[in-house]
Amino acid sequence: MPDWSQEIDIASNLAREAGRRIMAIYEQNFIISYKGANDPVTEADKQANTLIVEGLAAHFPKDVIVAEESPLPTNFQPTDRIWYVDPLDGTKEFIAKNGEFSIMIGLTLNGKTQLGVVYQPTEDQLFTGITDQEAWMEQQGTRHPLQATQAKSLSVLALVASRSHRSPKLSPIKQTLNIQEEHPMGSVGLKIGFIANGGADIYMEPGPYTKAWDACAPEAILRGAGGCFTDIHGNPIQYGTDEIRNLHGVLATTKDCHDRVRQALTGLCSTCEG
Repeated sequence: MPDWSQEIDIASNLAREAGRRIMAIYEQNFIISYKGANDPVTEADKQANTLIVEGLAAHFPKDVIVAEESPLPTNFQPTDRIWYVDPLDGTKEFIAKNGEFSIMIGLTLNGKTQLGVVYQPTEDQLFTGITDQEAWMEQQGTRHPLQATQAKSLSVLALVASRSHRSPKLSPIKQTLNIQEEHPMGSVGLKIGFIANGGADIYMEPGPYTKAWDACAPEAILRGAGGCFTDIHGNPIQYGTDEIRNLHGVLATTKDCHDRVRQALTGLCSTCEG
């Protein structure tokens, strides 16, 4: 079994350092630019991206780095060690100053996620996971293991959904599953951390609107905590390709309800994608 302690320490330190850089900007007035329609970016995104990419490259010069605010690398293979970096997940929450944003750093090998860290600087909260092995959370000097709770039945499932760009397709899905409880939250990483820490049972994005850097670190954390993380058909998330979009969405749940949720989605999937 590989020893990922060095990678985890370096990724964690870079996430915390990026968090300090982000918070320095967060506490000031800052300029908002747009990469596209409804796709804001700030100096915090750019500075955190540079810090993390340069740090990873210095420590792991042979690794491939795919980061949201960097040009996409070319000619890489799934067999490479590939870091996926979202330097500021939840830019809209950063702009709204509600604290629900994070730094996400994950590593894949052979097209599969191996480890990930998600850091929420406003709470000094660090989620860490090693795929299918373990996950834990550190907050203000205290560390405790993460274990995704086991749902009792479909009638009591809790959903965590996007605060800023909730898919309209969630409403009919929620009705089909008879989900009565919904928690709005920013940042994919924080949503997955919430499930891994027992706060909810399901997160789903049925459309092709998340990217590999949205999935890599959160997947390692949830699977390390005993949960499931797939596309909406129950297939593994694909890493190590030129296609960075999760074309078939994402579905993250506690282990015992994953199949039931996926099966409930089967009749709706034709209207979910694209």
